[in-house]
Amino acid sequence: TYVYLSWFPGGFQLVARPDVVEMHDVTAQEPKLLVHLKATRNTVPVPRHWCFKRKYLQGKRGIEKPPFELPEFIKRTGIQEMREALQEKEDAKSMKTKMREKVRPKMGKIDIDYQKLHDAFFKWQIKPKLTIHGDLYYEGKEFETRLKEKKPGDLSDELRIALGMPVGPNAHKVPPPWLIAMQRYGPPPSYPNLKIPGLNSPIPENCTFGYHAGGWGKPPVDEMGKPLYGDVFGTNASDFQVRAMQPRANSKTHSHLLSFVFITQLKENYLK
Repeated sequence: TYVYLSWFPGGFQLVARPDVVEMHDVTAQEPKLLVHLKATRNTVPVPRHWCFKRKYLQGKRGIEKPPFELPEFIKRTGIQEMREALQEKEDAKSMKTKMREKVRPKMGKIDIDYQKLHDAFFKWQIKPKLTIHGDLYYEGKEFETRLKEKKPGDLSDELRIALGMPVGPNAHKVPPPWLIAMQRYGPPPSYPNLKIPGLNSPIPENCTFGYHAGGWGKPPVDEMGKPLYGDVFGTNASDFQVRAMQPRANSKTHSHLLSFVFITQLKENYLK
């Protein structure tokens, strides 16, 4: 049995969520049930390494594992410095002294203030980072970029250095190299509400338009000199706010209105 999916408009579709279908799902005994279970909310997926040829975590061999670091609230107690000082004393002792302390060990070598311990666990303790439900670990996950911490339009210092842009307090006054292409072809369609200086929002102070070094290109305007994508000059911000705050027409109400007008015209033609 195979699951046939058609991606062209107007074709037939056997499942509600074709985006969860993988190439090996068609070989299942009940492919429709399998896709339905995968599309169900809060379903924990099968680990992706079930179909891999090599063993699990085989690619992490040879990678040096970083040593464990104490949380910040435990470091505040000073336990790390005490243990390091005690370890230095233990290393300086002779073998005879170590064997004698094994027979008769001394207790209470590390003395920590109980108030510091109480504050560390009841005042400064923070929750560790936990994964969400169904988020499974796979090989190489810790090396991926966390996109939730990134925002479109914010350039990191590493990216600025790679692009040859300055870094510092006045770094925002230098335009990115893709601004000229955006002014020519328009803003990115995936981020319609993104404010880009020089395209749909004003440029920084003491900056000018132009194609010279440090210039912000040519503002996109129509034949009447009005901005195409937003308030690029910073003069008529209220007009763009009013235009943005206007509610969009409801598609259902619009379709009902069209059907009502069509039925009314049919009645009028029939009565004539």
